[in-house]
Amino acid sequence: MPTTIMPQPPGPARPTARVALFAGTARPLPESGRLSGIFKEALAAAVHLGPEGLAGDEQADLRVHGGPEKAVHMYPARHYRLLARAFPAAAPLLQPGSIGENLSSDELDEHDVRVGEVWRLGPALLQPCQPRNPCWKIDERFGCRGMAAYIVEQRITGWYFRVLRCGPVGPQDRIELEQPAPQAPTLREALEIWHTQPAQQASLRRLADTPGIATHWRARIEQRLEWLRAQAPRATTPV
Repeated sequence: MPTTIMPQPPGPARPTARVALFAGTARPLPESGRLSGIFKEALAAAVHLGPEGLAGDEQADLRVHGGPEKAVHMYPARHYRLLARAFPAAAPLLQPGSIGENLSSDELDEHDVRVGEVWRLGPALLQPCQPRNPCWKIDERFGCRGMAAYIVEQRITGWYFRVLRCGPVGPQDRIELEQPAPQAPTLREALEIWHTQPAQQASLRRLADTPGIATHWRARIEQRLEWLRAQAPRATTPV
């Protein structure tokens, strides 16, 4: 759920990073012909950022993409170098924007961003609320089977922002930490908690209770916790 924005006292310089902006319309994938919003182009001028994302940006399957809690996808540019080494045949295509993200930066990754904190981009305020869940469309877009699974295995998924305050954003803007959440897990920690087996109930409980986490993701964590509780051995009373 959205977090109340509180005024912050003066203090040490907060993290800030250059970003590139991307948007695009849905286009058919090369093999299946299925429509996908993975194809993005770099923006050269400012556009409005609303509660469901950048003006002019499209998602093809609204059942699993888009919406207020997947309004803006950010993908760290440094991950493309890792992907190019793992999938050299696709290296020429692996450029910022090509995995369907709206924001890209070479200065931030999942270790630097915490669930529920607030970032400023121009006049807009953004809140990281969940990681991306890569799907088969990445494999087809790059012609490389196993790329989506590799992205999950390496915990290089990127993440989604919800938009707390709308406004015009442009390619000259920098993204800056506005309201830290030092007690919250980083996106990297959240990914480890979610994907590590066997699952640890205490860690999952902490993740589910993190302020600002996406509602749908919290529900999935609660479902897993319920399943784990049901599997736990029942206490028996000695006869």
